[in-house]
Amino acid sequence: MVAATSRNVAVVGSAQTQLKAAWSDRQHVDLISEAVARALLGTGLRIEDVDFVIDSGSDFLDGRSISNCGFLGAMGAHHKEESRVEEDGLWSALYGATKIASGSASVGLIVAYSKSSESDPNDYWTSLAEPFTQRPVGLDQNAVAGLFAQRYLTRFGVPASALRAVTHRAWAAADGNTFVDATLEMLQDEYWSQEIASPLRRSDMARPVDGAVAVLLASKDVARQIGGSPVWVTGMGSAIDQHFIAARDGATLPAAAAAASAAYRMAGASGASDFDIVEVSAGSTAGELMVLEALGMAEPGKAIDLYADGASPGLNPSGGALPADVVMASGLVRLHEVAAQLGGRSDHAPQGARRGLAHASGGLGMQNHCVITLETS
Repeated sequence: MVAATSRNVAVVGSAQTQLKAAWSDRQHVDLISEAVARALLGTGLRIEDVDFVIDSGSDFLDGRSISNCGFLGAMGAHHKEESRVEEDGLWSALYGATKIASGSASVGLIVAYSKSSESDPNDYWTSLAEPFTQRPVGLDQNAVAGLFAQRYLTRFGVPASALRAVTHRAWAAADGNTFVDATLEMLQDEYWSQEIASPLRRSDMARPVDGAVAVLLASKDVARQIGGSPVWVTGMGSAIDQHFIAARDGATLPAAAAAASAAYRMAGASGASDFDIVEVSAGSTAGELMVLEALGMAEPGKAIDLYADGASPGLNPSGGALPADVVMASGLVRLHEVAAQLGGRSDHAPQGARRGLAHASGGLGMQNHCVITLETS
């Protein structure tokens, strides 16, 4: 199980708010408190039972320094050990699971959130670029995604038109997910067909949304006391690629492959084919294909075959990050989705699923990757 320890770690509760383009009538604290309260619901645990809280968010997107200090009450973090991870919430979950596996705590609450509607995510991504040669030219997430898409499609001979299948599948799945405010009908608007970074259209890019998610982790002893259907953390891995865009391959994601390999070894898995559910985060349609190939779900240049009619029912049953990207939280949403689907708390879970994989990407041009694998009892 997790590391070389007899203390296994389980997801005993998780919840998210609805993910929508703008929560104009609710503040960060409202979204966070809803996710936290619902994650605790039915577990028999109270906020007093939580040993530590780890949260993920962005000071840049929130518009002030140390912004999490304003949300400690909503997270139930007063008079507790609290840490901030300035990266996607899946990294916070890895941090929390490691703390529990080490024996230093029994119950941890992981929270991630974003209100992209109150800021400009493109400015956020540009701020991550190297300040002397990359940032001055306006390099942002869209531009990098377009450059990488060109390289990927050219190297493997995949037509740009094939990316429409990735978009359609993601939004069709999101259309059936009550927690995502996205429908296939929305894609008929001309806005989504506009070219944003050749060869990518707006419909090829992850759509920033507002939302919050909370995941409750517990040790084996606590999980057994709670009963129900705990979902065990079986493997974890993370890795980071070169920062400079020109130093990266552009058509592959070696950091994603390294993160997945570490998680597979820990879980005793031979590869992605061992998992019934695979929920991934990607910044673009081409990026999603690259992630799937890095995870080992397809040979290089062949991931588009996973989107054929009737293929791969366990691939992003929630819709993934393309229709609803909660910047700083999409990976933790993937973990919640996998745990909910495996634990019988989701209406879009593949039948008979027992093992799942959650993936997160972060950094400019998906520089960083994290993978966590889960399994039911």
